[in-house]
Amino acid sequence: MLSGNGRRGSKKRDIYRDGFSDLVGRFVAVPTVCVARSNHGKTFKKPRRPYEKERLDAELKLVGEYGLRCKRELWRVQYALSRIRNAARDLLTLDEKNPRRIFEGEALLRRMNRYGLLEEGQNKLDYVLALTVENFLERRLQTLVFKSGMAKSIHHARVVNIPSFMVRVDSAKHIDFSLTSPFGGGRPGRVKRKNQKAAAKKATGADGDEDDEE
Repeated sequence: MLSGNGRRGSKKRDIYRDGFSDLVGRFVAVPTVCVARSNHGKTFKKPRRPYEKERLDAELKLVGEYGLRCKRELWRVQYALSRIRNAARDLLTLDEKNPRRIFEGEALLRRMNRYGLLEEGQNKLDYVLALTVENFLERRLQTLVFKSGMAKSIHHARVVNIPSFMVRVDSAKHIDFSLTSPFGGGRPGRVKRKNQKAAAKKATGADGDEDDEE
């Protein structure tokens, strides 16, 4: 049997399809899921010449000095520095009274001062061009934890949530041990508890011997 639009049996299929959609809409609750957009932007850039001896030696020195896990962490810092320097170089090409240079330049300098990359008196874009990779590595959480004396070595300082976290000047004073950590006044570790129990037992035994002598 041909339907009005020339398709055989399409009317019957439409009835079944409509009935199924009505059944789904009536008895099945379809959850609404909000999916956040993924960021697929570049975070690092590999060097153009992979086997350049001077660069390899310099990278190896920085990786060992700052306790980086791999060279990708160093490349990430270099890529962030290059983007900041490119933004400053682009703003320097504009006129000093240009609204874009005034607005974006002050925002860039304010951000650099907030992270301790520039001093308070360094309020010119020329100082941004003079920034180095070491300036960024000095503001990492791992480096600040080691320099504050909380870790025995720069590699021991990686035992934090995010070693590469860039610490602001105002937040540096909040770096401390967790409240549940044995070093922060929390419950002692297994060995320390064992030693405390042995010391208490020994002290109790010594007191008992003194009572017997009396």
